[in-house]
Amino acid sequence: MTESRPLEGRTALVTGSSAGIGRAIALTLARHGATIGVNSRTEDRAAPVVEEIVAQGGHAHAIVGDVAAPGVPGRLVDEFVTTCGAIDVLVNNAGQGSVQPSEEVDEDTWQGLIDLLLTAPFHCAQAAGRHMLAAERGVIVNISSIAGHVALPRRAAYSTAKHGLVGMTRVLAAEWADRGVRVLSVDPAYIATDLIRGSMASGGFDEAAIERRTPLGRLGTPEEVADVVAFLVSDAASYVTGASVMVDGGWTAYGGF
Repeated sequence: MTESRPLEGRTALVTGSSAGIGRAIALTLARHGATIGVNSRTEDRAAPVVEEIVAQGGHAHAIVGDVAAPGVPGRLVDEFVTTCGAIDVLVNNAGQGSVQPSEEVDEDTWQGLIDLLLTAPFHCAQAAGRHMLAAERGVIVNISSIAGHVALPRRAAYSTAKHGLVGMTRVLAAEWADRGVRVLSVDPAYIATDLIRGSMASGGFDEAAIERRTPLGRLGTPEEVADVVAFLVSDAASYVTGASVMVDGGWTAYGGF
């Protein structure tokens, strides 16, 4: 059976897509027909994902730069539009974790997380949104987290940024809906990536603890997040905007212990 390609002819820029969830999103959107902008801070990290997409018959380009650096989001979006002719989809995925007692969080750590997880997505969305609004079509997906909805101890900066990202998603969705641009957030719980393994090491918890707390009894996979993103950016989700879609195995629904 020939695989459906609902994103044929579309273009999608995925920030932080050299590894983990971002890589899975880039590969999945490419498999569904989109031309992908693979973003990382360095060419040598972006190139393997570009090569992987091309080897599978897709189309991709490296769009290199640190989204948290001043002026870079606009440059990246403009470079992508120049290369691909348009931007139909933006996935704000670039991120990192932080597990630390709140009383020990220093100013640089706090500001660094806010810059990367909240300010950068806004500037990327703003830059992409200008092109999308002019074209009267487009979809922006912000990768937030269950930490944007619940309180997790020792994650003050991370959770603050993710709560802000959910709020920003709703504002942009309400503001841009009547001009053809949809904005959503996809909010995973614990996904089996190197980022989560690092959080386990620094946070004093393990995979068994996550499995006990998650109603589905396991960590999610990057591909499970990517499949949700692929649906949301397709025309099949044309009446969905302003929503936060939890990909969490039931984590936030469960109120037990």
